Amino acid sequence: MTKILLATEKPFAPAAVKGIQTICNEAGFELVLLEKYADQSDLVKAVSDADALIIRSDIVDKKVIDAGSKLKIVVRAGAGYDNVDLAAASAKGVVVMNTPGQNSNAVAELGIGMMIYLNRKGYNGAAGTELRGKSFGLHAYGNIGKIMGHIGKGLGMDIYAHDPFVDRIIIENDGVRCQEDVTELYKKCQYVAVNLPATDKTKGFINFDLLSLMPKGATLVNTARKEIIDEAGLLKMFEERPDFRYITDVAPDCKDTIAEKYEGRYFWTPKKMGAQTAEANINAGLAAARQIVGFIKDGDSTFKVN
Repeated sequence: MTKILLATEKPFAPAAVKGIQTICNEAGFELVLLEKYADQSDLVKAVSDADALIIRSDIVDKKVIDAGSKLKIVVRAGAGYDNVDLAAASAKGVVVMNTPGQNSNAVAELGIGMMIYLNRKGYNGAAGTELRGKSFGLHAYGNIGKIMGHIGKGLGMDIYAHDPFVDRIIIENDGVRCQEDVTELYKKCQYVAVNLPATDKTKGFINFDLLSLMPKGATLVNTARKEIIDEAGLLKMFEERPDFRYITDVAPDCKDTIAEKYEGRYFWTPKKMGAQTAEANINAGLAAARQIVGFIKDGDSTFKVN
């Protein structure tokens, strides 16, 4: 019998686990749970006889891949997959997938919510500022960017987007102004939301030279990965631009310096929580299970990332 290992240090909601179990049962697969495990060695041991693996933010490195002698597929329930060693997986012929779009609304709502929270000074009773009439740039126009743009338009913001992988017509048909040059996006927008994946090309891409192009009242929103921000440039921006603010759901390594010197100009969540809604939790888990069934039964590799 095909064995599916659901390995989550931070478990799915019970409703998600129940749904995954139902999908596996209907396919004739066995589901095994490894939740709240204490050490990576527990995952290495559990994956030894698994045909498929579902994870969240769990680290699947070469050691885990090599231990999975029967492993055919790993699905990361979520959009980001930098926690999986793609080279090691490819070397062993293991397919890696993500579940794009399942967490998008949760991430988009969090990003907009953090913007409002900082604009209203943490609801401390002091006068704040409104988003209406402000320029809002979307650096990447995938699922999250589209939803953020839709919400931003509802708030009365002027929406711009840059994404070389999305046809200009698609962006403009959504009532969004396409900026083919990324520097123009930063020049025009008081708010920029970055939704880039962490790759060799994007790590450190958001640097001082780019941020310094932003107009007065500049606010950077990062709902992606901390690695895409050049932190030396971020600190320089804080120092040289008293109007600059930074919002993120993944605290930077330089967080102590920012907290000490720039009170009121930043906000980050206690942990990365863009996908932390009941709906996203369930959607991503069920999508991961369905993708495994589709791959094993029909060879469907639609969301393969390696």
